Amino acid sequence: MELPTPADLRQRRTELGLTQSELADKADVSQPLIARIEGGDVDPRLSTLRRIVNALEKAESDVIRAADLMNEAVVSVAPDDPVSEAAREMEEEAYSQLAVIQDGIPVGSISQTDLVHLDSEDRDEPVEEHMSESFPTVSKDATLDEISNLLEHYKAVMITEAGETVGIITEADIAARLS
Repeated sequence: MELPTPADLRQRRTELGLTQSELADKADVSQPLIARIEGGDVDPRLSTLRRIVNALEKAESDVIRAADLMNEAVVSVAPDDPVSEAAREMEEEAYSQLAVIQDGIPVGSISQTDLVHLDSEDRDEPVEEHMSESFPTVSKDATLDEISNLLEHYKAVMITEAGETVGIITEADIAARLS
């Protein structure tokens, strides 16, 4: 077992969004001790280090990640599909927008708003001629805060792994999880 360095402890604490005081409360030690350990001024006893590491692990398990929220079944259309197919999918699934995915990679989005102004002959045109920008992408490790910030500006967030789409999250998914 390799013990964490002061820099490792500081990095884990900041990645979890914890202040030194919050970590100290969770580990049942003083904030000045956390500061001195992170600064490398003091070598903690093994029992103290164990309490700090356990507190960090518990805090890490409390963080909600994209993998916990995402829908793995992504309803989408391809850029060369006709607009009528996108409209049919939206109606069938009761969605107001769909991701446009080509070879597993998100390349755009199409919504009911994009389709409202189209004439009947436009519905045979490919989706790529009427699609909007792609939804933003994040990894499975993205936190609820990161996803919520993106959803303030976009209708959905795509989850990708090695460039491939593996899931999608909408505001409805977050509302369902938090309720």
